[in-house]
Amino acid sequence: MKQIVSVSLGSSDYDYEFETEFLGHKFNVRRMGTDGDPDVAVEILKDWENKADAIGLGGVNFRYGIGSSRELQAQEKRIKNLRAQVDSPVTTGHKLRRVSFEWAIRHIQFMYGNNYFDYNKVLFLSGLLCYNIASVLNEYTDNLTFADPIFENGIPKFINSLGDFNLYAKGVHDVLEWVPSRRIVDSAAPLRKWNEFIIRKAIQKNPVVVVPAAGFYEYLKDCGIEELGGKTVITSTVYEDRIQFLKERGVNVIIDCTPKMMEQVVGFNVLEAMIGAVLGIPLDELTEDDILEVISEYRMNPRVIYPSGEFKRINRFSFVIHPLSQEQLKKDPSIELAARFAPPVFMDAVEKAIAYSPPFIYSKVTGIKSPLGVEVEGWLITVGGTPKQMLAHNAEFTYKRLLQAAKMSKRLGAQIMGLGAFTKVVGDAGVTVAKLADIPITTGNSYSASGALWAAADAVRRMGIIKVEKGKKLKAKAMVVGATGAIGSVCCRLLAMAFTDIYLVDIRHSRLLALRESMLDDTPDANIEITTRVDKYLADMDVIVTATSAAGKKVLDIMAVKPGCVITDVARPLDLSPADVAKRPDVLVIESGEILLPGEPEMKDIGLPNKVAYACLAETIVLALEGRFEIFTIGRKLEWQKVKEIYQMGLKHGMKLAAISGQNGVFSDADIAEVARLAREARAGKDVLNLEKAAS
Repeated sequence: MKQIVSVSLGSSDYDYEFETEFLGHKFNVRRMGTDGDPDVAVEILKDWENKADAIGLGGVNFRYGIGSSRELQAQEKRIKNLRAQVDSPVTTGHKLRRVSFEWAIRHIQFMYGNNYFDYNKVLFLSGLLCYNIASVLNEYTDNLTFADPIFENGIPKFINSLGDFNLYAKGVHDVLEWVPSRRIVDSAAPLRKWNEFIIRKAIQKNPVVVVPAAGFYEYLKDCGIEELGGKTVITSTVYEDRIQFLKERGVNVIIDCTPKMMEQVVGFNVLEAMIGAVLGIPLDELTEDDILEVISEYRMNPRVIYPSGEFKRINRFSFVIHPLSQEQLKKDPSIELAARFAPPVFMDAVEKAIAYSPPFIYSKVTGIKSPLGVEVEGWLITVGGTPKQMLAHNAEFTYKRLLQAAKMSKRLGAQIMGLGAFTKVVGDAGVTVAKLADIPITTGNSYSASGALWAAADAVRRMGIIKVEKGKKLKAKAMVVGATGAIGSVCCRLLAMAFTDIYLVDIRHSRLLALRESMLDDTPDANIEITTRVDKYLADMDVIVTATSAAGKKVLDIMAVKPGCVITDVARPLDLSPADVAKRPDVLVIESGEILLPGEPEMKDIGLPNKVAYACLAETIVLALEGRFEIFTIGRKLEWQKVKEIYQMGLKHGMKLAAISGQNGVFSDADIAEVARLAREARAGKDVLNLEKAAS
């Protein structure tokens, strides 16, 4: 039986002795802590130098020597000298530690969708002790914050990039000029309290916190559930008392970079000593390649611990909203009160002024949870411009505010940002913003198109006028006006999969021919007609989708549409005016399909029922649930494959069609039943001539 002894400068509270089998060999392993006393460590090392097959030296901090760490440098030098006085092999585990730190991050990133750390916000309580972790994480996110100046030098400042931290580690960063002066040192208590406060605030704001094993409790001594609740903590050598400590403070996930190869938790120095003993290689000759071979063959993977006992993963998003009209601006009580007594020009001035305001958080969004266990939280961020004001300025005016929103989102920890309402159609429809933003951007148009067609299909079913046979195409006629446009062409392809007869309308002749040819390749059994005249087939249509860029021009004569027709208006601005819609109460005109979110979502009012979101917002949420932190939908050209993909992803994560909305809000079952009743009466030849009166 091989004897391994670990002499630690750490606490003796973690001492142990046990027998185990490791990599096919039997071991007796013993740990002796010296509570930080190097002299006691010397005595133990000399006592065991001829009795142990290998000796591990634990509790040694590996860091760069700057500022107050000079004392630790002197301690390391003393330990090196001590090593030379002992005949038995001695290891500090630094080779295994370096490999394991890097391997732990890469393993977790790969095992959890290859996106676990993408764009995540990470706080290092000591980058000096965890530099290998920082260097790997920087491959997945540059949203890294280092608290070393506070803990090392008492400087109340953070370092916010790996590049700046490298300068700090070399002792040449500007922040070192802030080393407290004699005057500040004389009033150290207030400074210390301030540093403790800003550390707690930083932990609150960062979803991922990296805590060194050495000094674990010292780093987290002032933290409770307010600071650590819902966090992912990366550390090493996680004993049971530390798991319990983090559990009591509401930590979601603990990532232990030290492989747990036996029932007892042991440090890197013990594992490296055991590896050396098994391989029969002198510890000073043990290479990282030897360690890699053992890790690979024996699957020495990091531990992932869920203190609550169930899988936890929280991803984060942001979504940009804005006021759509002066009436929405009046929802602010102070503006509404002033508008009552001020002349009409007052609201014009307010609308112009608010357009210049910086982005601000309208609402925190919480409680969204996929049936797969993944959760998301996020922020609704408001930019002040109404559509009128956005159109009154050049596109760069809106780009600037959206990029400010993206920077704010990154600071908050969002991993993807969605553009809502008019912000997604301004200028090049998100292309420039996506190119310049620090986090991925999506406009939500793919799910908006999917939601609108989803709503149309549901409306047809609820109207009950067209016969629906499960598993079969609808024997009905569907028309797309603006068929060759970005959204229109996608609608054409998807409708062709659901309807027997499709009619494509557009003024671009050759594009119509090309679209028809392409669609027949995908759905050869579809009957597809093309025309440049909306009125040619209008009266025969059961379903119409308008997706033009007509911008206020009349697209179709609603009075020519047959009773019971379902019209989905996906154009922005809308193709049909409220006045036109009011003329035909026997026709159902849909503006969008809203999505019921999974879980128990909580956010401020966005004009929809509880738990319901607009489809463009739902796209951002679906991508966050899926961990697809990428540019998904931008520009004016939609990919119909992405429309199908986001629909399928939504179903996977529990999204459901919640409501069908028209120009006057959400349609109730009674509203749809009334439209169907009027349509049946009109088709039966009853006197429904004064439809406008019926509408009122």
